[in-house]
Amino acid sequence: MTTHDVLFLLVGLITGASAVLSVTTKHLVHAALWLVVSLGALSGCYLVLGAELVALVQLLVYVGAVVVLVLFALMLTHAPIGRSTAHDGSVTQRVAALIAGAATAALLAATLISAFGGEVDVQGGSTGLLAQRLFGTWVWPFELLSLLLLIALVAALALARLATSPGDAVDAVATAPPEREPIASRTEAS
Repeated sequence: MTTHDVLFLLVGLITGASAVLSVTTKHLVHAALWLVVSLGALSGCYLVLGAELVALVQLLVYVGAVVVLVLFALMLTHAPIGRSTAHDGSVTQRVAALIAGAATAALLAATLISAFGGEVDVQGGSTGLLAQRLFGTWVWPFELLSLLLLIALVAALALARLATSPGDAVDAVATAPPEREPIASRTEAS
């Protein structure tokens, strides 16, 4: 085993362990933070494999944007910060989900092995060629996706600020603390 193999194995174990912790934890914020660790370690896997551009895109898009969007959604929806048992499933549901996940992974592995026959043909490409295809051919789908995410973010903010019923706005004003006079006006009055 070479040093690259050992590094890839270690970073892969960190990725897998943090992904499992992200799915199994009962704390929503902890799940999002474990997702950050998992996606960051996956970026490390790409770095060990020599795909620096893919590692950078992984960090920027997934860790920098998607996880921040998830945390923003958690803050807007006033999700419980602590341990939440609201969405716990029964043991039967958990076993069924485990079987379905294992069957999907086995089907994907069998498809990939039969498609590539155990050998993967890696074509020597350059970052320049990838950038030309990414920012030439595929620039509009990425721009439309970013626009869609921006619209979703603005819509979520607008929905979070809406009152759920007409009485909510009156209740919010009635329970608001009274405004205090500025310090300068209090000192002039005395």
